[in-house]
Amino acid sequence: MKALLLRDLKLALRAGGGFGLGLAFFLIVTVLVPFSVGPQSELLARIAPGVLWLGALLACLLSLDRLLALDWEDGTLDLMATSPLPLEAVVTIKALAHWITTSLPLVLAAPVLGILLNLPTAGFQWLVVSLLLGTPALSVIGTFGAALTVGLKRGGLLLSLLVLPLYVPTLIFGAEAARRGADGMSVETPLLMLAGISAATLALLPFASAAVLRVNLR
Repeated sequence: MKALLLRDLKLALRAGGGFGLGLAFFLIVTVLVPFSVGPQSELLARIAPGVLWLGALLACLLSLDRLLALDWEDGTLDLMATSPLPLEAVVTIKALAHWITTSLPLVLAAPVLGILLNLPTAGFQWLVVSLLLGTPALSVIGTFGAALTVGLKRGGLLLSLLVLPLYVPTLIFGAEAARRGADGMSVETPLLMLAGISAATLALLPFASAAVLRVNLR
């Protein structure tokens, strides 16, 4: 499992869709928002949590179409399906590799980019906490979507259409937790909902992803 994780990390960094692309997209979204809504500091402070969460969500989408496609194209996925390692563990490791190379850099960069959007000081820690709790769900759901569309030509658009509706609850509670934290309100409820969503996806979707892959590999 460790060897597979290291392999996926190297592939993610070399084959495009690594942390550099996600960070660049995240930065572009954050920089363009003040140009589109104007330089009003109060307005930027009010929309900052939602904008940062939306930027992180869209940045996660950039690398999903290559999550399983490379292994499908060179036949590695067939070998993994027949290896002693359960397919459920394979898709879990791939989701972990995606989180490390894509979501974790976004979590670390979010406070810095929050300064550009005039995010209140009280909201920085809750923005990071909400991203840490919510982004694992984004990676696991994305892996499920990649399993559904693996092998399809030009499946990137279909993947986005399938995954984005599943991302909505995470986006709602993540942005709400960051907004409440920035306003000095209680963040317990949205954070618990985020944790519950991530726990549920981690418990259920690896099995669903493995089942879909078995069907696609027949």
